[in-house]
Amino acid sequence: MNRRHFSKTLALVGVGSPLSTMTADVLNVLSRPIRLGVIADLHVDLIPDGAERLDSFLDEMTKNKPDALIQMGDFAFAKESNQKIVDRFNKAHETALHVIGNHDTDGGLSMEHVLKSWGMKGPYFHHIVEGLHLVVLNANEKGSVKHKGGYPKFIGKSQVAWLEKTLSSLEGPVVIISHQPIAGPYAIDNAAEIQKILSKHSDKVVLAMNGHTHIDLLTEIGGVPYLHINSASYNWLGPKYAHESYPAEVHAKHSALKYTSPYREALFTTLTFDPKNRQIIVEKRVTQWVGKSPKELGLKREPEGAVTPEIRARVIGADHQS
Repeated sequence: MNRRHFSKTLALVGVGSPLSTMTADVLNVLSRPIRLGVIADLHVDLIPDGAERLDSFLDEMTKNKPDALIQMGDFAFAKESNQKIVDRFNKAHETALHVIGNHDTDGGLSMEHVLKSWGMKGPYFHHIVEGLHLVVLNANEKGSVKHKGGYPKFIGKSQVAWLEKTLSSLEGPVVIISHQPIAGPYAIDNAAEIQKILSKHSDKVVLAMNGHTHIDLLTEIGGVPYLHINSASYNWLGPKYAHESYPAEVHAKHSALKYTSPYREALFTTLTFDPKNRQIIVEKRVTQWVGKSPKELGLKREPEGAVTPEIRARVIGADHQS
């Protein structure tokens, strides 16, 4: 992250962001407020109470009555023992959408197997919710010349062409959705290329949002707000910060749990796209750390304030900044 970009990102941790007047005006296409229930990085196979966290989200969404549900990837391995988790999500709403995460094909699972298990029509797609265009990307493709190991983080040539064609054909408003981020920390290898495309269509792209990073962050590049949706379950620390936050018998069943700082309760949010006030409203949800916090364990990660057990309340709009 360059210094100029970091400064702008830091300034937007925990606050709102202005949309350009032109971008905000495209929300007027909507006949009423549209609400999306969003959960990211549940990691059912790592966290001991993953099923209960999903239930918490779905119970809250039953009350909130959003127009669609979206899980942002790294959800549950597509194995037979997890199918009831997937089915629970799929049956919770007539519009329950999935985003492929980098861990969702772990264990040798093929993309085709995951798509079939989750009931997806493809790894990337366009879906309309009451006039709001959702463009869901697969940011886990191979083919990057920058890749030097680890999970791929790339949007390939064919998908880039599809994205450009799709955006050119739409009038908006458009929300770009990916698991791995297009901007900010841990951005994909060809982030600049995708940012340029989105900025070209910033008159219709009202938001780009991602999971993956397990942080709470809002930044803006080229007239497009980029929102990192915090994990439902934990912040990843890595082997250097291994510790036990649950009883030993729990850690014995979940070997990677010691590399995390778990959240006591599930994090998730509802996003409201409000045409009358030309705003996007992000609902707040706060919990606590289980055991020691990353800061108490000595972790220092930029931008400061993004590693937190919460999803902050935000208002993104032309006439409001909070």
